[in-house]
Amino acid sequence: MKSILTAKQMRAADQHTIETAPISSIDLMENAATAFVTVAQTLFTDKHTPILICCGTGNNGGDGLAAARLLQVAGYDSLHVWVARFSPRESDDFAMNLHRLRQTPIPVTEWLPGDELPPITQEVIVDALLGSGLNKPLTGDWLRLVRHINQSQQRVVAMDVPTGMRADGVIPDTEETVFAHDVVTFQRPKISFFFPESAQAMHRFHVADIGLDETFIEQLPTGFKLIEAADVQQIYRPRKPFTHKGTYGHALIVAGSETHMGAALLSCGGCLFSGAGRTTACIPVNGLAALNTRYPEVMYCTDTALRDQWEAANAVGIGPGLGSRATQLADIFDYPAKPLVLDADALNWLSEQPALLDRLPEGCILTPHMKEFDRLFGHHTDWWSRVQTAKEKAARYRLVIILKNRYTFIILPEGHVLINPTGNAAMATGGMGDVLTGMLVAFLAQKYTSAEAAILACYTHGAAGDRLRADRQAIVLPSQLIKQITSTLGSLTNDLDT
Repeated sequence: MKSILTAKQMRAADQHTIETAPISSIDLMENAATAFVTVAQTLFTDKHTPILICCGTGNNGGDGLAAARLLQVAGYDSLHVWVARFSPRESDDFAMNLHRLRQTPIPVTEWLPGDELPPITQEVIVDALLGSGLNKPLTGDWLRLVRHINQSQQRVVAMDVPTGMRADGVIPDTEETVFAHDVVTFQRPKISFFFPESAQAMHRFHVADIGLDETFIEQLPTGFKLIEAADVQQIYRPRKPFTHKGTYGHALIVAGSETHMGAALLSCGGCLFSGAGRTTACIPVNGLAALNTRYPEVMYCTDTALRDQWEAANAVGIGPGLGSRATQLADIFDYPAKPLVLDADALNWLSEQPALLDRLPEGCILTPHMKEFDRLFGHHTDWWSRVQTAKEKAARYRLVIILKNRYTFIILPEGHVLINPTGNAAMATGGMGDVLTGMLVAFLAQKYTSAEAAILACYTHGAAGDRLRADRQAIVLPSQLIKQITSTLGSLTNDLDT
């Protein structure tokens, strides 16, 4: 997993690299500009594209000046640079790159406080105004310039961070920022990029390696880690010869109601295709025909037989489509403790019985979306605060909380926040969470730890959706995703038994 750092920590990584590589700060700036231009050439391939590079007078502006020069070297022939001199200070590296730029034919226009800004006619705007150091709202001439850029409605590519956006911490939804279609960020994504509020400042981001000391970065203390395919490959255990269904565990899913059997079926499908050796569904009897038709591999049990099946199971999932059946959940606290996943109606029931949080088994996985989370733990006005609360509750109750989002946060009892990068907007359809619940139960039944099950299920769930989206599907349905799970797992492992 890769450490995701605060802006302050990234500056420390810059300084450490300068001191120990050794590399001068101006050469590190050249690395950043080179990395930016490499990505930029994939974003706007026509070298006659008119490009406006907007620079402040700090190091982010210095990056922009260097990028302008390197774009010209790469063959771009319609470049113009604006320098916003709204501060009396300038960095030494900015000054050096401005001197270098003046040796080229690229026109440079400098703007002072109060100057009237002309219309922007270029097709692409490079935002290199302020970078990642901002921690307060834009005001005055900076705000005026940002509004001017946004009002142009041209495509914006930001260097490192869109101007006005905070790299970490609360992102107030009232603060104005540049809106960047693309952000080319250096070495690591910023923590804020994974929070929903970032959508007001950016559409997507690209990570460019600029040669910072990776060993130093990974040694810095951070609460945020980004899951990678290599982590899944390391965790996943391919099937071995002479194993049998008993090797892969017995999963029990308590789900469905007379009017919501679809959720139960989707959970069962996620469980089956994630490798549970045996799956049993505790569902209403009127759903039995649908279950036998859709998944004849799944066993059935009644509510009255639940305790016996519970004792036989290796892991249990409760909640999808459960409806009023959730009222029987109080009985489960008298059953033997099992690896447990609570979702949907089970979470809503738990929010009405908060004292029972103390009775959940250690390592229990909760899978709330935003509204379910707030019903459980109180109203929140921003996602940063929501994640901080999740860290507190996961530690207090020794839970794993999967806070579902475009970038899902997996919060562990030790306080770590693991960010899952897979998945896409085509998956925004009802029932996706039900599939994830089934996958989690399947991995728990196979004796993965709660943390391992969460990583495997979230990453594979999103990656399966990404494979379908790569086939140019505008909408991905949960039933389609279920069928992609096994091949996705196979694609993430290098040593499947053949």
